[in-house]
Amino acid sequence: MNKLFQFGETVEGYPVRVVNERTVRAAAGLLFFPALVSFMHSFLLGNFQHTRLFVIVFLIDMSLRMLNPRWAPSMIVGGWIVRQQTPEWVGAPQKRFAWGLGLLLGLAMLYLMVFNRTMGPLNMLICGSCLLLMFFETAFGICLGCKLYNLFNKEQAQLCPGGVCEVPARRQGWGVSLPQAAVLALFVGTLTLAKGWVDETGPLGGFDDMATLEDMGLKPVSGEASAADTERCQVPAFAKAIGHEEKWKLHNGCS
Repeated sequence: MNKLFQFGETVEGYPVRVVNERTVRAAAGLLFFPALVSFMHSFLLGNFQHTRLFVIVFLIDMSLRMLNPRWAPSMIVGGWIVRQQTPEWVGAPQKRFAWGLGLLLGLAMLYLMVFNRTMGPLNMLICGSCLLLMFFETAFGICLGCKLYNLFNKEQAQLCPGGVCEVPARRQGWGVSLPQAAVLALFVGTLTLAKGWVDETGPLGGFDDMATLEDMGLKPVSGEASAADTERCQVPAFAKAIGHEEKWKLHNGCS
């Protein structure tokens, strides 16, 4: 029974229980993608149904992680994906602390959005925070929640990814050479010029051309809008509540 709810693994030669960082990053990526899709769907279309469903999935996964990471669906699938890679063992205590923070954010979203159906800036802030945490984990191997661990625990974190807990920083400055900085500056300048050129040339034809859409039968001819279209273009209350009325109309083809 103890092993059933044991957080982390005991590996010979390591002073604390550990988890496989490669599995953790894979699991973070598996959660990050649907989280981003549902967030953008809510932000652009004002439809929070996908986000409400993801909150439930996220809470189930995080709750199982807190009991034992090996039973969390994202960890199971992520572990299978990276099964051929050499494990990178990192300290489990700080991971549990970080995931606990994620669980609290998920509970807040469960109360606000799933049960109370409250839509507003607070939801966006919490969702944005979760996305930021998962993105840093999966993209850079940086556990932002783990960095708070030392502030609330006398025992400092051990076995951090990349050895940042044990090995003092050896690089000075920003860790970017002057030629690299020049390349970045050139890239930003090129991107700025490219954006200006794209804006000047105007939108593409085809689906941006109203006449073409009418010829293809994809848009009703002026004056022939049906009652069904009028009803379809009624802006939902939750879109109005977050100030997305015009954006909702735009993305649903309503004028």
